[in-house]
Amino acid sequence: MKETILITGGAGFIGCHVARALLRRGYHVRVLDSLLKQVHGERTEPMLLDRDVEFMTGDVRDEAALRRALRNVDRVVHLAAEVGVGQSMYAVERYVSVNDCGTASLFQQLIDQPVKRVVVASSMSIYGEGLYRDAEGRLHEDVIRSPRTAPDAPWDPVDAQGRPLLPVPTPESKRPVLASVYAITKFTQERLTLTLAPAYGMEGVALRLWNAYGPGQALSNPYTGVLAIFASRLRNGQRPMIFEDGQQRRDFVHVEDVARAFVLALEHPRAAGQVYNVASGQNRTVEEVALALAHAMGCPDRTPEIMGKTRSGDIRHNIPDIGKIQRELGYSVSRDFEADLRELAEWVASQQAEDLVQQARSELETRGLVA
Repeated sequence: MKETILITGGAGFIGCHVARALLRRGYHVRVLDSLLKQVHGERTEPMLLDRDVEFMTGDVRDEAALRRALRNVDRVVHLAAEVGVGQSMYAVERYVSVNDCGTASLFQQLIDQPVKRVVVASSMSIYGEGLYRDAEGRLHEDVIRSPRTAPDAPWDPVDAQGRPLLPVPTPESKRPVLASVYAITKFTQERLTLTLAPAYGMEGVALRLWNAYGPGQALSNPYTGVLAIFASRLRNGQRPMIFEDGQQRRDFVHVEDVARAFVLALEHPRAAGQVYNVASGQNRTVEEVALALAHAMGCPDRTPEIMGKTRSGDIRHNIPDIGKIQRELGYSVSRDFEADLRELAEWVASQQAEDLVQQARSELETRGLVA
């Protein structure tokens, strides 16, 4: 008999790809999603889910909806969350309610309806600044950037002597440095999962996701992944907008690789009780990615607009060490970034995208969250 897997928040970008990967593995897939307007617009039905997915409309904080969704479920993928560092710094109650109270509500029901395993989507944001090395080779786990006090001040973190620190791959063992409300809520989701699951005879796994991209992203959500935000700007004839100097480094991982990581986390015996980084293992500057996407979309003249300002809660560099998930679960990445950008560009060309980036920036500026 087929096992049933519930995906909370499963009608979103990552959830749809995870659902498809699980269907291919022979599972029965059920999705609970509230179809949040910021992500799904005015839709009352999910747009990207396969027809073989059993869909239920409901909020993860709704006790009755959760009870229905958990009936006869064997495993859970918990994706339901508000996403976005910048917005979390002023929509504080909303982020804490959905992300943390939502996770608490899920486990409140799982006490009476336990499952085999719960895999929660965490985030690279919990690390804050990633791991750094100084000129003497010493590692620094707790780097916090000082506010820039002059136009010629360095963007990069520096040591006590004012020398720049070098970003190095960040392993799961690095201590969290929670620099935003979003990061705080994702860490809480992790701890609730890894604490409560074993207390009630279940297994918990947390996946710390880097910047996922691919077809299906919410192009009109100005707080979604940076590649979708850039694509929306370019689709509307605008230049990508980049905070700071554009040289901050990130890892961009294709959503199909993310989906494969969730399958491994659900199935592999060794995953129980563990935390894993999920990324591509290749880092790039944000400016480099914006230029590459503009080229893929046929508008290389739309060079990025470098803002020279910092958003509260943002970090400078965070690049992943993915050795643990490779060694323990057999995770591998075989994507070609340039080909993936062409695939994304083709999909974006067929979509309508409302550019709300300037509006989002104004919201942050009026609250003093951009400097």
